Amino acid sequence: MPNYKLMYFNMRGRAEIIRYIFAYLDIKYEDHRIEEADWPEIKSMQNHQLLVQILQPCSLDSPVFHHKPIILFIQTYMEQHTLPFGKIPVLEVDGLLLHQSLAIARYLTKNTDLAGKTAMEQCQADALVDTLDDFMSCFPWAEKKQEVKNEMFNKLLTREAPHLLQSLGTYLGDKEWFIGNSVTWADFYWDICSTTLLVLKPDLLDSHPSLQTLRKKVQAIPAIAAWIQQRPQTRL
Repeated sequence: MPNYKLMYFNMRGRAEIIRYIFAYLDIKYEDHRIEEADWPEIKSMQNHQLLVQILQPCSLDSPVFHHKPIILFIQTYMEQHTLPFGKIPVLEVDGLLLHQSLAIARYLTKNTDLAGKTAMEQCQADALVDTLDDFMSCFPWAEKKQEVKNEMFNKLLTREAPHLLQSLGTYLGDKEWFIGNSVTWADFYWDICSTTLLVLKPDLLDSHPSLQTLRKKVQAIPAIAAWIQQRPQTRL
């Protein structure tokens, strides 16, 4: 079994799909979390001792998150001088850094039923994930001007989201899962994205009971339920 180390901010965000997959497949990994305020300094940092102080690794060998040295991760970082394209999340796999959360998710689900049981189902799952990600990427998460940010968020949540939700509801129909007859990572991604959207607009799914039911089904999967219970509680 490869040695996995995940690095991302101390939030669900783009790394949560990776954490869901690890949880569901019962794969051990280290969950390294950093605070957003420290990110600019980390990106350009050359002092690995300061990295030790800032990064907050969490071992998932038990439900109790605890700090421990991360010298091996730092050595890999220093050897490569930079993170791939300067962005996170990244997943270290036996010393090699992989980037792009959805690419990592596809790598982890490859040859498992989470990806879809057939080539057609895999394409459908990928397409649904990409559809959700297209929408989530429209939000100006990094916008510094709060007034501009609020205006854009409001437009997306009140004008654009209803169309997406209607299409998702039609796609789901009376099926139990989005694709095929078993859960896929597309169902996971829906739960993750909708959890964030509900933080922003709590009544967003009031008119979409089938999509709410799908969320509950994902969250009731024992491995996912256990992860949700033990993960650090963050707003996003």
